[in-house]
Amino acid sequence: MAGENRQKIKLLKIMEMLMHETDAEHQLTTNDLCVKLREIGIQCDKKTMGKDIAVLREFGYPVQHIQIGHEKGYYLEENEFSTAELKILIDAVQAAGFITETKSNELIEKVASLGGSNKKEILNDNLVCFNITKHTNEDIFKTIDVMQRALREKKRASFTYFDRNENRERVYRKEHERYVVEPMALVYTDDNYYLMCYSAKYKGITNYRIDRMDEPAVEEEQVSEDAIVDDSDIAGYRKQVFKMYGGPITDVTVQFKDKLIGVVQDKFGEDVRIVRIGTDKCVAQLAVQVSPTFWGWLFQFAGEMKIVSPVEMAEEYVKRANVIIENIAEK
Repeated sequence: MAGENRQKIKLLKIMEMLMHETDAEHQLTTNDLCVKLREIGIQCDKKTMGKDIAVLREFGYPVQHIQIGHEKGYYLEENEFSTAELKILIDAVQAAGFITETKSNELIEKVASLGGSNKKEILNDNLVCFNITKHTNEDIFKTIDVMQRALREKKRASFTYFDRNENRERVYRKEHERYVVEPMALVYTDDNYYLMCYSAKYKGITNYRIDRMDEPAVEEEQVSEDAIVDDSDIAGYRKQVFKMYGGPITDVTVQFKDKLIGVVQDKFGEDVRIVRIGTDKCVAQLAVQVSPTFWGWLFQFAGEMKIVSPVEMAEEYVKRANVIIENIAEK
């Protein structure tokens, strides 16, 4: 690169250095910047450096400085992401069971690099190992891309769907025939990604795990009007489901010890209406998707939570409890 052209990119290189190598705790002095520029063939001295920094500030770049000895140390007060923000993103990647080990490591490396060289080192030194079982479908990102395109274009999608046997081998449902669905949204819940779809056959919603899909494709046929919903509808459905298992949505009134208020709010949102009925008891009406997973959640709090209404649900709760007792007695 000719000397004249190198001078033209001097401001760009200064900004690049400040972005990648500085923050409030790490600065580059006037001399540091001059040395780095000379190493790539750009002539610079301390006097012109001050003018260059002034130009960057004039055009809105938040270049700060402190006095370091007899010269100034320059830095950008905040990169696009703070260390705390990047740490949260990295922890989320590590804790997400649907992302494979290989993809997790790749993502963490990319996220950490957003903080520049100094923050990347800090983040890598403070990685926490989560006791999370990772899925093994390395094509999950490809599947998400395909489903996102189907949603964006409002088209049907297709895929083959599998479970795993005791040897961790794929066992395809419907004898490996393709599922053709009407996508409504991609939903992340309880460590898994699901494709929420409208089912014309059942006049309702069905859900499929992204990590169990294979051979995804976007179909030419458009989805029906029933499959096109807004974000508020998706959010409402997300609050009602229990780990995305199928089942009718029912209004259930539960009574529970007041120490479980936080548990109910964690599951149904802080805006759920809770009424105190005694010194240590509360009731709440919840819209739930009745399923085996719902019953499993409820039985965690045996003796501290019970169904008040509807009556048939309360009776079903007692019936299931008796089955458990009988099975224990048989042993």
